[in-house]
Amino acid sequence: QVQLVESGGGLVQPGGSLRLSCVASGSIVSIVTMGWYRQAPGKEREMVATISSDGNTNYVDSVKGRFTIAREHAKNTGYLQMNNLKPEDTAVYYCNADLREIWRGRMNYWGKGTLVTVSS
Repeated sequence: QVQLVESGGGLVQPGGSLRLSCVASGSIVSIVTMGWYRQAPGKEREMVATISSDGNTNYVDSVKGRFTIAREHAKNTGYLQMNNLKPEDTAVYYCNADLREIWRGRMNYWGKGTLVTVSS
């Protein structure tokens, strides 16, 4: 069993910054890919950023140049640094991990989400 816990959401003004954290814990052998997804009001969930075990990153076009995904492999922790936030970034942000679990093999887990609100 693996748990993902997000933190760092909150209310921020346009142009501000936030850093989200995702801590994975449990029977983890290794995390293959960690990613951040978001769901805005009235919209479907979308991929924001992912980072693979080899360090390759991928971003949705709307956040390129503003968001940075990172990881601390030894801590099974991922981060999403969000700069120059815009109102359209308002959403619940979810952490996702594609990982190898000790007895169960390849598994996928989601966190419960953290709310980011960008408003003046």
